[in-house]
Amino acid sequence: MKILGDNPEKKSYPVVPVRDGIVFPGAEQVLLFGRNKSIVAIDEAMKKDRKVVLLMQKNPDTNEPRPADLYQVGVLASIEKVLKGERGEVSALVRGEARIRVTDLVSTHPVFEATVEYIPETISIGENVEEIEALVRHITGELKKAVNLGKGIEFVFLMNIMSGVPTYEFSNHVAMILDLKTKDRQLLLEENNLVSRLKKEAQFITEEVKVLEIEHSISVKTQKKFDKGMKDAVLREKIKTIEQELGEESREDKEVNELRSKIKKAKMPEEAEEKALKELERLAHMSPYNPESSYVRTYLEVVADLPWSVHSKSEVNIPMAEKILNEDHYGLKKIKERILEYLAVMKLKESNGMKKKVDKHKDNLKRIAKQPTILCFVGPPGVGKTSLGRSIARSMGRKFVKMSLGGIRDEAEIRGHRRTYVGALPGRIIQGIRQAKVNNPVFMLDEIDKIGADYRGDPSAALLEALDPEQNFAFSDHYLETPFDLSDVMFITTANMLDTIPGPLRDRLEIITFSGYTMDEKFNIAKNYLVQKQLEAHGLGKYKIKVENNALKLIALDYTREAGVRELERQIATVFRKIARQVVEKGTKNTLVQSKNVTGYLGPKKYSSQVIEEKDAVGIVNGLAWTPVGGEILLIEVAIMPGKGNLTLTGHLGDVMKESGQAALSYIRSRFGIFGLGSDFYNSIDIHIHVPEGAVPKDGPSAGVAITTAMISALTKVPVNRRVAMTGEITLRGRVLEIGGLKEKVIAAHKAGIKTVLVPNENKKDLEDIPKFIKDDIQFIFVSHLDEVLKKALIFPDGKFNFKKLGIGISPKSQLSVAVN
Repeated sequence: MKILGDNPEKKSYPVVPVRDGIVFPGAEQVLLFGRNKSIVAIDEAMKKDRKVVLLMQKNPDTNEPRPADLYQVGVLASIEKVLKGERGEVSALVRGEARIRVTDLVSTHPVFEATVEYIPETISIGENVEEIEALVRHITGELKKAVNLGKGIEFVFLMNIMSGVPTYEFSNHVAMILDLKTKDRQLLLEENNLVSRLKKEAQFITEEVKVLEIEHSISVKTQKKFDKGMKDAVLREKIKTIEQELGEESREDKEVNELRSKIKKAKMPEEAEEKALKELERLAHMSPYNPESSYVRTYLEVVADLPWSVHSKSEVNIPMAEKILNEDHYGLKKIKERILEYLAVMKLKESNGMKKKVDKHKDNLKRIAKQPTILCFVGPPGVGKTSLGRSIARSMGRKFVKMSLGGIRDEAEIRGHRRTYVGALPGRIIQGIRQAKVNNPVFMLDEIDKIGADYRGDPSAALLEALDPEQNFAFSDHYLETPFDLSDVMFITTANMLDTIPGPLRDRLEIITFSGYTMDEKFNIAKNYLVQKQLEAHGLGKYKIKVENNALKLIALDYTREAGVRELERQIATVFRKIARQVVEKGTKNTLVQSKNVTGYLGPKKYSSQVIEEKDAVGIVNGLAWTPVGGEILLIEVAIMPGKGNLTLTGHLGDVMKESGQAALSYIRSRFGIFGLGSDFYNSIDIHIHVPEGAVPKDGPSAGVAITTAMISALTKVPVNRRVAMTGEITLRGRVLEIGGLKEKVIAAHKAGIKTVLVPNENKKDLEDIPKFIKDDIQFIFVSHLDEVLKKALIFPDGKFNFKKLGIGISPKSQLSVAVN
């Protein structure tokens, strides 16, 4: 072990605080001193032996450091040369002599003055020689890398490091050129073991090289991009100069001229053309590197692509339209008639209004005259609303555009985004018109009842302008910033229900209601459309696959319960998938699907057909209900038991249906004498009304008649004819009021084997919607009062209608038989 340095004589030296530029032993460095105390300390040292103590500050930002702000370990240095500046600052060439530790602070004014002791430096010369040599080589190699990567090192330090100086001097010179924080530099200063210091320096230089490599990589990439940009710019300028010399157009000028030509060809209104040309002039004077140029270019392309004056050569041919509608859709007779009437009116308006030239004051009347009504197809899913819109477009020879509104909550989806936003686009209506490339397509707005509204706006309110014939000749899209004429567009909307469509929007629509298909209609749709469609879809068109009529009816009846035919189509597809597998695996070429083997393809029946009770019973009535998937038999049961006058209603009933039960009880109580009941009959009994299938929600007033009849039957012990079904709303005076959904209800009654249906008198008009084969098989009895219902529905033991004071007279059993058979 060798130790360098002996303790100096016991004398004091001026102390100069330095922020972070310490000079290590054996190294020289020019330091600049500007603080008053530091300059005085330099002057004191120059008067004596040119020796000063350099101590680093713990915080470099401290301007007037106190003794506590300085580290205790520093360097004893000699001042080689001094040069005073014009402003009083002093530059001094300082050479480090030895590491020291302050032992005592002798004075603090006018300068710090302290006594010190040397810190001996230990050098291992035994078994660590090879390690020291390896560390020196490693540090030297890393320094070369750092220099190559752009690290700035003073030439004097670099020469000293590379000239083979002793290892401890090598270490001190390396410490001088490392880019270190104050704490790390002080750490190297305080480390007196050469091997440990070299290890720390190796770590620091390696970390610095990694940072330099990253910086170099970033610099290279940035330079490449810059060089490419400069190269492109120079080449563009050269191309432009060459084109000018040759008298040719530049690429930018060519693009501007093409856009100008497109704008002229679009034949847009004067206002729109003026705005487009103004934007084009902005683009022409813009630098191609301006980010806004791409936004302006996109805007101009959108505006120029819009079909401002391009029409489809559509012609309304009523016989042809009727033929197309019948080809594409089975049934829907009244709906097809309404559509043909609509097309006929449109044809007359076009022939009378569009071909005449009117003056400026009459232009508004002409525009309104050519506006069609906005149709709204309302009905359950799968009944053909959207496909009917396609058929209308085909029958008119127009383009068809469909836009789904389900789940849209942002008003900008309809009106577009303002061009101030990055990525702005026109609204979906303008996009649809651009896609159609004509300004008179059939535009279907699907699922208009499923539009939402939140903090982003109300899209349904934005649709008001587009669907209003008074306004849509100048539809305003935020992106276009100029009106677009939608008056020639034929808008058709679809919805599953009307309740969720806002009132102002619904007021602009003409509602056409789609009811569910009857079983006969489902069978014909499956036979004439779905079977062939699914055969082609499953690659079975060239094979002899036949589905019997009874099998189709069975699938529709026992495997589906819907208003439309989507589930029916899926079940047919399931059958054909299994047949396709048989064809692939077994080579089957002929297959006959019969009713007896349907279960082999589709499994057990999913739904059971509703059937009437086996015998007439007390307190059980066949009510009729409407559901979105068709009609249902609503079996209503009433039980009487001892109690305290409580009325209980169960079966997942809604508020309106519960109120019908209350109204029924009040009606019976008000006429207790007529039904042979005591005035306080209800005080000693409880009445329980139950509607089976309790998990299915039920509501509506049309079960009032059935509930009242079942309650009277249960109270008087008179059975109800099981082959009679009824529907109608009841009042407290016993009047039977009109109901809706009669077609679906009657179809359900026919399917269940009902032979007589009691219908409110006001519903006579609805019989024309019911298929003839059902009307031929069911007797309809129209009633206006509950007394008439009881007369037809109840069966008395002696065959006589013998309620006291009923006021109708006595009906013999034979007359009742005629009503139910």
